[in-house]
Amino acid sequence: MKVVKRRKAMLEAVRSGVCSIEALCHHFGISEATVRRDLGALSREGVLVRTYGGATTSIGQREPELNLEQRRARQGDIKIRLAECALDCIKDGDTLLLDGGTTTAALAARLNERKGLHVITNNMAALPLLTQLPEGRTTVLGGDLRTPSMTVYGPLAYETLSRLTVDRVFVSADGVTEQGLCEASPDQAWLKEAMIARGAEVYVMADATKIGRASQQHWTPLPARWTLITDADEELTGIFSPRKTTILRPQ
Repeated sequence: MKVVKRRKAMLEAVRSGVCSIEALCHHFGISEATVRRDLGALSREGVLVRTYGGATTSIGQREPELNLEQRRARQGDIKIRLAECALDCIKDGDTLLLDGGTTTAALAARLNERKGLHVITNNMAALPLLTQLPEGRTTVLGGDLRTPSMTVYGPLAYETLSRLTVDRVFVSADGVTEQGLCEASPDQAWLKEAMIARGAEVYVMADATKIGRASQQHWTPLPARWTLITDADEELTGIFSPRKTTILRPQ
C-alpha cells in the first residue's frame, strides 16, 4: 500500500476507534516505527492529535475539569522531578512569571534555593511557598479568583502584565499538542498567551500524560521557540520535531 493511501486509511481507522499504536500495527500489518511516522505526519497535517500510546481525532473533546486537590493527587512524584529540572534553568536574580497549576506550584516550592528572585504569579496556591525567597520578592497579578484552579485572571491581570517583562515564563496546561496548550476556559487560554508574550524564555512544564492530550476546548498558541520540560519519551515528544523546541527531561 502506498504511503498516502495507507495514511488516509489510518486516519479512517483512528476515526472508527482503532486508536492505539499496537492496534494500528495489527490492523495494517506494519511496524511500530511506521505507525509512529504515519501518525506524526497526520498530526502535522492537523487531522488528528497524538496521545499517550496512540492518537485521537476528538480534538477539543471536553473532559470534566479537576479541582485543585484532584490535581495535586496526580503524578505528584513526577511534578517534583519536573520542578527540579526547571530549577536548573533559573539563575540568581532572575525575574520569573509563574503560571497557575500544581506543577508550577511544585517549582515554587524550590525557588528558595535561588537568591534575589522576583516572582510574578497568578497562582494563589503557590503564594505560601513564595514567602521565604532569599533576598527576593513576589508580585501577585490582580484579578478575579477562579476557584477550580485557584488562579486569578481578567482585565486587572492583563493590565499588570502589559507593564512587565520577565526573564523566564513557566506555564503548565491540561494538554500540550502541536496546536498549543489546551485549557478548560478561554480566560485561562488568553492569560497564558499574554504571559508567554512577556517572557524572553518560555518553559512549558508537562508530564507524559499531558503530551498530545486534547481534553479541553480552548487553546493557547506557542511561540516559535520554547522549551518543554517533561518526563515523556521521544515517541510522544516527536510530534514537536518540526517546531524549534528544546526538550528537557529530569535525570
